[in-house]
Formats: sequence, C-alpha cells, structure tokens
Amino acid sequence: MIDIELEEYYSSLGISKKVLEICSKEEFKLREKFIEIDKVAEYNQLKIIKAMQKNKLSDIHFPGTTGYGYNDIGRETLEQVYADIFNTEDALVRPQLISGTHALTIALSGNLRPGDEILSPVGKPYDTLEGVIGITKTKGSLAEYGITYAQVDLLEDGEFDWINIEKSIKSQTKLITIQRSKGYDTRPTLSVKRIGELIKFIKDIKPEVICMVDNCYGEFVEIIEPTDLGADLCVGSLIKNPGGGLAPIGGYIVGKEEYVENAAIRLTAPGQGKEVGATLGVNAPFFQGLFLAPQVVSNALKTAIFCASIYEELGFHVIPSSTESRHDIIQAITLNSAEAILAFCEGIQAAAPVDSFVTPIAAPMPGYNCEVVMAAGAFIQGSSIELSADAPIKPPYTVFFQGGLTWFHGKFGILMSVQKLYNAGIVL
Repeated sequence: MIDIELEEYYSSLGISKKVLEICSKEEFKLREKFIEIDKVAEYNQLKIIKAMQKNKLSDIHFPGTTGYGYNDIGRETLEQVYADIFNTEDALVRPQLISGTHALTIALSGNLRPGDEILSPVGKPYDTLEGVIGITKTKGSLAEYGITYAQVDLLEDGEFDWINIEKSIKSQTKLITIQRSKGYDTRPTLSVKRIGELIKFIKDIKPEVICMVDNCYGEFVEIIEPTDLGADLCVGSLIKNPGGGLAPIGGYIVGKEEYVENAAIRLTAPGQGKEVGATLGVNAPFFQGLFLAPQVVSNALKTAIFCASIYEELGFHVIPSSTESRHDIIQAITLNSAEAILAFCEGIQAAAPVDSFVTPIAAPMPGYNCEVVMAAGAFIQGSSIELSADAPIKPPYTVFFQGGLTWFHGKFGILMSVQKLYNAGIVL
C-alpha cells in the first residue's frame, strides 16, 4: 500500500498514480534482494574500517599539500589503506589521475615498451580506450610508440574462447587487459570469480605476463576484488564507486609494487615516481568517500535491480535481469528507439538535484564514434556513481544506467524515467 502523504508528494513532482503503483509493486518484490545487497555492503564496510584502523588514520592525514607535495603523510596513508583493502603490495591514488581512462592509460604506458603487445581476451575495450590503444587512429596513441594490440572476442554465449586465447598469447604479449564491466556492449559483466579463472588460465601459459583489470563500476559490489584472485594491477576511477560521491576527482592503480611504481613514474617523472604529487586539500573527501563507498554502492545496486524489474515488467529487454547476480552497478535497457532513449534520459535528468531543468540532447562526444546522449544532474561533473544514464544513438538503442548516491533518489529517478516514457506514449 502506498502512503497517502508520499503519493501526494510524488504527485507534486509529476509522478502519476498509475506509474507509482506499477513501481511500488516491483519494489515490494525485491525485499530479499535488498537484504543480500546490504550483507555485502556490511562486509565491505568492515573491510574498509579495518584498513583505516590498521593504518592509524587520524585528522593529521586530512590536510593537503601544495607544490611538489613532498612528505604528504595523508597521501601515503591513503595509498596504504587502498593497498590493504585490495590486498596488494602497493597503490597509487591521486587527484592527478583525472578519470578511469586516464588511470588505465598511465598503467598501460608505464608498463609497456615498444615491441610489446596488449591482449584483450574479453573483446573490444570501452570506446574511450580505442584511441588510447590505437584501435582508432589517434595522435599520441600507444600504437604510435610501437605497442601492438590483439583481441579475442567472447563466444556467443558469453564464455571465454579458451582455445583462441591460448593461441593469442605470444612471445611479445606483455600485458593482458580484462575489462570487468560491459561498456557500451550487452555482454554480461564479469564476476570476480570468472576473472580469477581467466587469470589462472593465462598465468599457467605465461606466468610473467601482466594481468590488468579495468575495475570501473565493480568496486565493492562483491566481497572480493580481482586482486584477491591474482590480478597484477587493478585500475579505477574515484568519481565512480570508491569515491563514494565525495571524491571531486581522481583515480587509483593498485597491484604489485613494481607495476604500480612504473605507473607512478609515467604519471610524474622518472626518478620521482610516487614521491611527488600535491593533494591540494582532497585527502579528507578521498578518505570519507572511501568510508561511505560500500553504502553508496549498495544504493546504486538497489536502484539498478529496481530499474531492471520495472523495465522487464514493461516488456523491455534488460541486462542483467532483476534475478541475476550483480558484478557491477550498470543496468542496460534496450529501448528499441532513439525517441525512447531520449525520454528515459529526460526522466533521469528531471529527477536530479542539479540541473533538473535541463533537457539532455544527443551530440558528438570525444572518444565516441557516434552521437551520445548523457543525463546527469551531478554534484561532481562526470560522476557516474551519482544517478546518471548515457546511450549511443544507434541500434539496438540501449541505454546504460547507473548510480544513485541514495536509494530514494535512485527510486525517484526510475519513476521519472517511466513517467516520461508514459507521457510520450511509448509505454501504456
């Protein structure tokens, strides 16, 4: 039953009784799923607290440094906390890493040399990495420096192509890149267990190869991370899961000390590496965002499952389904038309606390090969742990939805997306 006061408030925000009833029915079905999500969040919350306590976190670690950033004990402690959480030898956690793509670029360029080859055994990487690697001809790409790229696609059922992966590992194969999330694709997200199986298979063939995981959107969704199961490097963005919505910028690279240091040298300069890099006052939000991250991720997961359940009920194809296990925070919905994508994104934008009055439109975007529409009324620009949606405007017209710092905001965003589709006559 819908609370009458709540119904009236939703009505004042433009949500009809019919849409509210449909969504409330689906929410009721998900109670057990929400309990499971909370258990994972509790485990990860304790893991983070344990790492902070182990490293004797204190308010002396919160002020930032300027200039060269020498002797920044807050930065050093933060990186040790990350290393402990991810069970690695070392970590690089910096505001100078401006995005997940930038962090991946630094990790790749720091650990590869001319003549080396990158192998992706999980198909094509995310669009913005195509230019970095040189799949798309781009000035400054790794290809310009004599670094080659090979790829093995997943099989039609989403399984690894074990035979061709083995054939593709050659003498020049220096680094294996494994993208955990789906990007602008409709393949299943890889679980940490499956990533671990893939890494073991590769290491049995060539033990010295570097296995790097693009962990974006996957942090704290499970109780283990890829580095717990053999990943040499794990890379992500702080304006996604681990920043907890408070990190204003930043990225992380965790893993074996040698490979993290190689990345640090590429980020700063040879001979300086991790010793420099001013934190400019962001230590406190980095720590606090990390502390909040498990709860924020759980809110995003609840929103994603709620979204899947409703859009399944409305007859759309969703990946993953509302009953499948989750390994990242992204929900894909195939809406079948550009009109439906724009209506969905308009709803997400209209539910935002920031820029709710803006109407998202499709436009060319750097790093993408078609027009893209993006909806996000975020406190941090580009923060996709906040409620957001984006879609390439091309068949099969799939929108990729993620985030929600709070469950109630996420719920409102989905209600508004359905309302916009209803108002446009796309759903009845």
